[in-house]
Amino acid sequence: MTAWPDEFTVTGNHVVVEPLRMAHEADLQQAAADGELHRLWYTSIPTPEGVGAEIARRLALRESGSMLPFAIIDKASGHAVGMTTYMNIDAPNKRVEIGSTWYRKAVQRGPLNTECKFLLLQHAFETLDCIAVEFRTHFMNHQSRSGIERLGAKLDGILRSHMVSENGTLRDTAVYSIIACEWPAVKAHLTWQMERPR
Repeated sequence: MTAWPDEFTVTGNHVVVEPLRMAHEADLQQAAADGELHRLWYTSIPTPEGVGAEIARRLALRESGSMLPFAIIDKASGHAVGMTTYMNIDAPNKRVEIGSTWYRKAVQRGPLNTECKFLLLQHAFETLDCIAVEFRTHFMNHQSRSGIERLGAKLDGILRSHMVSENGTLRDTAVYSIIACEWPAVKAHLTWQMERPR
């Protein structure tokens, strides 16, 4: 039995989102070193030397059917600048979470993240016929929460003491979602965001 969904690649004006491979390791090691993002206590970004193990972990989750991992390619440079996934895949109910996303510091607050999320949402709703797409983040990760809210996702709630973080603290997880009937309005809003003059 093959895992759902099938692997795919999507391309926008600024970004290519393609299935993650070990061949992305060197680019992603450089990306992880940019800004020492692994030092952020409320998120989980690999150290440069840990990138290979993280790719292998995500590929193993693909084999088990719970994740479809991607490399995020900056079209301008042709290099991988981050990772994202469809995760917590629920094939019978056609639900996915877009998560475990990170970008090198140099491309943050640019057009890549919005376009990447747009392409993954579009594929989920228009190709996979998903009923909902979730986003989860640490309650304290205000940058991530603001970004998720800018996409048009709504807060479903806070899972309190949801999991133990690597540093031993308890993580409260903010859970957001976009449901299928909301996609046309979210799509129009994201299209405007990407096309409006800067």
